[in-house]
Amino acid sequence: QVQPVQSGGGSVQAGGSLRLSCSASGRTLFNYAMGWFRQAPAKEQEFVTAITWTNGSTYYHDSVKGRFTISRDTAKNTVHLQMANLRAEDTATYYCAVERDAAMRGLISCSGYGCSLSPFGSWSLGTQVTVSS
Repeated sequence: QVQPVQSGGGSVQAGGSLRLSCSASGRTLFNYAMGWFRQAPAKEQEFVTAITWTNGSTYYHDSVKGRFTISRDTAKNTVHLQMANLRAEDTATYYCAVERDAAMRGLISCSGYGCSLSPFGSWSLGTQVTVSS
């Protein structure tokens, strides 16, 4: 599978904003979804948000609802994550994932090893987001 390429991230004060982007060029995304997962130090990996490519349905972890917005650019096979009102607990390494949309929906409440992708999915390398209080 072609590995998605991630950009963005960095450090910000609490209450600030950051934007992440992830590109999955070179592959078809029909019946796929793209999403974000994160892993904080000494914590298990968890689902953050996802968007289906075919119809743009979105899913969010309760902790980010109202603060994070995921969107897609179908012409560029790119997904964006706009993060606002960031909190210290949002500090983590964020990973972009491409996965079949049915499998992605099954990951909405995942944690730890439960956040495993199918053989059709792929992970980005990850990027650090640090929010200081």
